[in-house]
Amino acid sequence: MGKKGAGGDNKKASERKGKGAEDAGESTAKCDGKGGKGALKAATAVNVRHILCEKHSKATEALQKIQEGQAFNKVAQEYSEDKAKAGGSLGWMVRGSMVGPFQEAAFALTPSTVDKPIVSPLVKTNFGYHIIMVEGRG
Repeated sequence: MGKKGAGGDNKKASERKGKGAEDAGESTAKCDGKGGKGALKAATAVNVRHILCEKHSKATEALQKIQEGQAFNKVAQEYSEDKAKAGGSLGWMVRGSMVGPFQEAAFALTPSTVDKPIVSPLVKTNFGYHIIMVEGRG
């Protein structure tokens, strides 16, 4: 009986150890900024910024400015046509609270900073054209 109980405890300990190792791996991936796909899939919310333009030409111009090295928040202040004028910040958004194409793009992005943003290509929604970046995942 004692051995059987010990065997059960070992299994639980190894299960716990496995979960702990998995969590640690996700944390490490997030810290690296290179995150594996497993870490990206685990998020239920993203801290997101965007630039919204009604016209494709204006959105393309904004995207070009970012690719030239301008800070995302500065380009957002100049180009974005929505109420998120404060550098394009929408804050933390949970899965299900965003329109389909926007949500898909946001959850696919690796977190980055406004100075060196990793941005989506132009995302078309019924609101217009979005350029999206993610600052954090949770």
